[in-house]
Amino acid sequence: MAGGNVWHCIKYPFSCMKDKFLSYETLKIEVKKDCDIVYINRVLQLLLIIGFSWWLFAHEKAYQSTDTGIESAVKTKVKGVGFYNNKVMDVADYVLPRQGTDVFCIITRLFETKNQTQGTCAQYGEKYQCSTNADCFKHLGCRYVKGFFTGTCLTEVGQCEVRAWCPTEDESSRSTEFMEEAENFTIFIRNTVHFPNYGVTRGNIPPNINLSCTFDAVANPYCPIFRVGDILHYANENFSTVAEQGGQIGIHIRWNCNFDEPVENCLPSYSFTKLSDVFLQNNLSKGFNFRFAKYYRTTLQNTTIDSRYLYKAFAINFHVMVSGKAGKFDIIPTLINIVLAFQSLHVAALICDIYLKSRCSRCHQNGYEDIGDGEQTSNI
Repeated sequence: MAGGNVWHCIKYPFSCMKDKFLSYETLKIEVKKDCDIVYINRVLQLLLIIGFSWWLFAHEKAYQSTDTGIESAVKTKVKGVGFYNNKVMDVADYVLPRQGTDVFCIITRLFETKNQTQGTCAQYGEKYQCSTNADCFKHLGCRYVKGFFTGTCLTEVGQCEVRAWCPTEDESSRSTEFMEEAENFTIFIRNTVHFPNYGVTRGNIPPNINLSCTFDAVANPYCPIFRVGDILHYANENFSTVAEQGGQIGIHIRWNCNFDEPVENCLPSYSFTKLSDVFLQNNLSKGFNFRFAKYYRTTLQNTTIDSRYLYKAFAINFHVMVSGKAGKFDIIPTLINIVLAFQSLHVAALICDIYLKSRCSRCHQNGYEDIGDGEQTSNI
């Protein structure tokens, strides 16, 4: 009969679908007065209600509506004086950019190429050594240098000639010294966040804060002034290493607020992360460095000459990132999740049905019939 139904559905699919659509199936409900099953069912229901309710309402706070679309503004200010290359370095010398934004650099090593002008000169580097012009032809069109190769060998210095800002950088003359005072520089961070769904605006500076404080994760977790060495320590970074080759550090400000409590309890938490770790095994891009130039113009024998000082800087690149969410009681998600909690009771019934089916199967195999009241009668 079943095979005929299958064949009918294959031969007449639309008719079969119509029969299914216009028919109604109901479940058979059977009442079992069995103490074991009752106890198991009630205990499972209680455990499910407690577990599900704890997860939804205590852990996930599902009785609240949430706002994750926070609006944020960040202002930073670095303070400290260092000494590098026999020069006193203040904030205007070692911080870039100078607008106090959420992404900024503190320069720890700096290499200077002075008085560059447009012209032709030697391209320094072991790869570009030469004895004849033929040694330089192979470099024509090379894009990893500071100018354009002319194909000429400057035999007096044994280097290929380029048209560029001259003299070009001589990387062999660089030292590994860095500005040691940078470890004690401080960074002041002012952060304002707004939760538009609730119309609440909060700031990361407590009203009675002592502005001579320094952030400490345990003793002073809400101080907005951070020592550079402490930031690197919390990020598991070594100051000497990052000061020599540069690096990227993330300062993460998290706002997780519960507006069922007083608004004053909405406070930030800070964490620090190394962002350049993934490139440690990469020979192409280690640390963090960049170049910039300062231009000036001179006049010599009625001829105007554009000149510049070129700098290659190794720096600690800081990224201030802000995230967070806020929650507040809302009747709609509360009712929805209460219904979901009670829906979990069906799991208890399912487990009991599986147990009953297993027990009845064993009874039939032994020649008995389970009558549901704890007694068994023989079918023989």
